[in-house]
Amino acid sequence: MWWLFMWVGLATAGLLVLGVLAVRVFLAVHELARQVAASTEALSAAGERLRRAAVPVAERAGEISRR
Repeated sequence: MWWLFMWVGLATAGLLVLGVLAVRVFLAVHELARQVAASTEALSAAGERLRRAAVPVAERAGEISRR
């Protein structure tokens, strides 16, 4: 009957390992989501700066093409 206790103990240990790994994956995904959100904000701000910088260039290009 000792083998029954051994298998139950090994199964419990396996489930504990899987639980620890699941928590680690959850925390890594949470950190990745935070980084993606920060990158999205940075790209959005850079796109807005690019749009504002392109307006005068487009106006000058329009003046050159009219000449």
